[in-house]
Amino acid sequence: MNTYASMTITYAVATLFSAAAFFVTSKGGNILKEFSHTNWATIVLGIVITGLEVGFIFAYKAGWKVSTLATVSNAALAVILIFVGLIGYHESITWSKVLGVAICLVGLYFINRK
Repeated sequence: MNTYASMTITYAVATLFSAAAFFVTSKGGNILKEFSHTNWATIVLGIVITGLEVGFIFAYKAGWKVSTLATVSNAALAVILIFVGLIGYHESITWSKVLGVAICLVGLYFINRK
């Protein structure tokens, strides 16, 4: 199946379940009114999540192992988010964060070592 057709079905099902969860948890809520509160972050998050999912599918098709890919991507994401927090949210870098990045990098080395 085409990757993007599969993603379309996946997110259509997720949309239906999310809408149902909204109505179950928001008795008498107006979903269209809630949509009016959308900002840029919601749109960007949707794009990012789609990119991540498609990236996972392509990586699996390229032969990555399920357990290795999940570990590598989560460690890489942890390292990237340190810099996103620093640049985008003016968070400080502490020694514990530096140590965490170092541990992630060492772990990535051992996971990808043949």
